[in-house]
Amino acid sequence: MLKQRIITALLLVPVALYGVFMLPLWGFSLFIQAVLMLGAWEWSPLMGVRRTSARIAYTLFIGAIIGVLSWLAPYEHLWRDGELSKLIYYTILAGGVWWVVALAMIVNYPSSRRMWSRTRAIVGVFGLLIFIPTWAALVTVRSIDIDESRFFGGWVVLFILLLVWAADVGAYFAGVRYGRNKMMPAVSPGKTMEGLCGGVTLAFVVMMVVAHWTKVPADQFTGYYLTGLFTVVASVFGDLNESMFKRSAGVKDSGSILPGHGGILDRIDSLTAAVPIFTLAYLEFLH
Repeated sequence: MLKQRIITALLLVPVALYGVFMLPLWGFSLFIQAVLMLGAWEWSPLMGVRRTSARIAYTLFIGAIIGVLSWLAPYEHLWRDGELSKLIYYTILAGGVWWVVALAMIVNYPSSRRMWSRTRAIVGVFGLLIFIPTWAALVTVRSIDIDESRFFGGWVVLFILLLVWAADVGAYFAGVRYGRNKMMPAVSPGKTMEGLCGGVTLAFVVMMVVAHWTKVPADQFTGYYLTGLFTVVASVFGDLNESMFKRSAGVKDSGSILPGHGGILDRIDSLTAAVPIFTLAYLEFLH
């Protein structure tokens, strides 16, 4: 399983890097839109939707909303005088609010299951609050200072990816080696407090290396590390959130498209929380 995971990851990394750095902003937006629509396709069974036509309809609905937002907030007007488009900002903020609600649901699971177990529609709304703000946040980050530097936003996106991957890798190996105390057994029995500490530690090492390499100004240290910490913690709950809904639906993996990893949603679940939270923290502390 580990070998398969590594091979799949090695194949995915060049694709991700090409999308982040080489595509123009509109191409990057379409790339992210396509990935999130695949995620929406995999989310629909967690709503209890099994019919292919209904899954297609939900997937296209997610894509259509992203398309409308792209039209209402065109890329060339995403930033005006250093200020982010209000429409895009409030879309990301809605995602931030959702993750506060999701945190409460995760902590109180399985009691919180009563909130959505009676109707599939509300789980569909949860999907909207996951996928749409993720798209808005990624396009926002990718477009930071794009007029001055074509690649700056790409480096910021890569930084987020590194934090999330470090947290995931650190948690995996620390959990396997030292894991004893279950973190949230009702949601994800395999996750441990030792794994969490390992993930946060490795992510913090990444933050220190990047801070040294990019020479983060001393007066931004607090904001920089707070932004990183919030991002890493959010990534953990993004993972737990999907685990909660999969457990509720009796599903092990969201899909099987990625050997050793499961589905697309199993790979981006952490990012769907980390990216909006990072963006809000960046705008608050570093912009």
